[in-house]
Amino acid sequence: MATRSVRASFSELYTPKLVTLLREGYRLSDLKADALSGLTVAIVALPLSMAIAIASGVAPEHGLYTSIIGGFIVSALGGSRFQIGGPAGAFIVLVSATVAQHGVDGLLLATLLSGLILLAIGLLRLGTFIKYIPYPVTVGFTAGIAVIIFASQIRDLFGLTLEHEPGPLLPKLEAIGHALPTANISAILVAIITIGIIVAIRRYRPHWPSFIIAVAVAAVATALVGLPVETIGTRFGGIPQSLPMPHLPPLSLAKVIEVFPSALSFALLGCIESLLSAVVADSMTGRRHRSNCELVAQGLANVASPLFGGFCVTGNIARTAINVRSGARGPVSGMLHSVFLLLFMLVAAPLASYIPLAALAGVLAVVAWNMAEKHEFATLVRTSPGDAVVLLVTFLLVTFRDLTEGILVGFAISALLFLHRMAQAVEVENARPLAEDDKADSANGERKPYEADLATDPDIAVFRISGAFFFGAAAAVGAALDRLGEHPKAYVIDFSAVPILDSTGAATIQGFVRKAHRHGAAVYVAGATRPVRRMLLVHGVRPPVVRFRGTLADALAAARSKVKPSEPTAEPLPA
Repeated sequence: MATRSVRASFSELYTPKLVTLLREGYRLSDLKADALSGLTVAIVALPLSMAIAIASGVAPEHGLYTSIIGGFIVSALGGSRFQIGGPAGAFIVLVSATVAQHGVDGLLLATLLSGLILLAIGLLRLGTFIKYIPYPVTVGFTAGIAVIIFASQIRDLFGLTLEHEPGPLLPKLEAIGHALPTANISAILVAIITIGIIVAIRRYRPHWPSFIIAVAVAAVATALVGLPVETIGTRFGGIPQSLPMPHLPPLSLAKVIEVFPSALSFALLGCIESLLSAVVADSMTGRRHRSNCELVAQGLANVASPLFGGFCVTGNIARTAINVRSGARGPVSGMLHSVFLLLFMLVAAPLASYIPLAALAGVLAVVAWNMAEKHEFATLVRTSPGDAVVLLVTFLLVTFRDLTEGILVGFAISALLFLHRMAQAVEVENARPLAEDDKADSANGERKPYEADLATDPDIAVFRISGAFFFGAAAAVGAALDRLGEHPKAYVIDFSAVPILDSTGAATIQGFVRKAHRHGAAVYVAGATRPVRRMLLVHGVRPPVVRFRGTLADALAAARSKVKPSEPTAEPLPA
């Protein structure tokens, strides 16, 4: 029976959504809807894949290989019905830095290693923990990436002549400033026209494929007028009309060690991006994705992609949202999107040579503007000082230092703020007899001190601990217990409002119990859950020094029977 349970659990976690869809029944009408949606996404992905590849420092065909191979595997084996995989703008910073440091072969090897890391994360069922990335961190790193993407496109937006473009933001801006006299008016006009068309279509015809229309218009205008601007053909010599044969990148232990930090960064960002995209799809459709299955698919996609010359594959939020809005029924849509991209490359590759780089830069400028999450950024800055600090630290570190460093530092600050807030939420309430004002308030239903009607015996101290009793709150709780005043004959500690107790909290209670025992006072613990009681027992809070009772009333009754207060006997009346 146990073996069956484990197998069922594994099956539920790792069965691809494509299998689930086919089991439910897949009709011709579903295929037609998925084909139309896949075509729509492919039209959007075509210019984006090439633009992201160029911005990442590699030839445009590498972006197409990534979408074709990686995108197909993500949809076929993933844990989300609607996820669209491919190159993402969020990776531009990391990919370009890796190419600059290790070359294209180093990038392909780092991508393959990141796929193995993602596979391990998924199979170890660690995907669930990605949801603990705080919202201010995701907004901060997304905004930082948007700034860097836009900065990386300034060169092509203005048609600047640069012998070497630095990677870090400040040196990049300095180099761009020196190169401004080389600006190309034609390139600037092409970029403005491209952005203007995208903005106009999104406003007046939002269902039209704005990216492909804008790029096509820019390419036709450049070819007909003969504008002196750089194109895919002049810089890269066009793109091939077929997929390359699969082959491993050059392997050696020294090279693996060299690119491993980049692979780790790819895997971390891939986890975050893909699962965020799956969550967005869930919120749009009411479905639920399988996070660990999704990470396994992302891992396999990142292993396969570099074999064909592709680089980092991840779920893309924008293309996934377009897939949902276009009426997709399941993963077949994402698989067909990759097939359509392959057909475009086989048939229309020569036409790509005419695409101006300024047009692709305009596309990425719009992508960066949409990525920035400006409203969410402003809201977080206004609402909470703590969240504002996390947001700004993450944003500044991502923008000016390093993406991984920004995420880790932002997460660490968020964790510390959370612990501080949780510690402040823990309270120690001491029961006391009702005063006259309290009785009036209680009668009016306004307020009532904690179980005040129970604290009628001066020989019994009754108090309640409420909140998560962990190391962050242990000092405050210990200080509150020390301030209880004179030593009674018995203590009743109500643990019914303590959901979590860690070893530090248990040690604090142990110290208090030991002190009470030295003064001859009995201690009763009421309402402790099984995990809380187990933690107390492990740390020596056990009978006969302390006694456990299920309810507060039982603990009070036991304490009173232990104390046995002496009451004055009434004098007999004269006969």
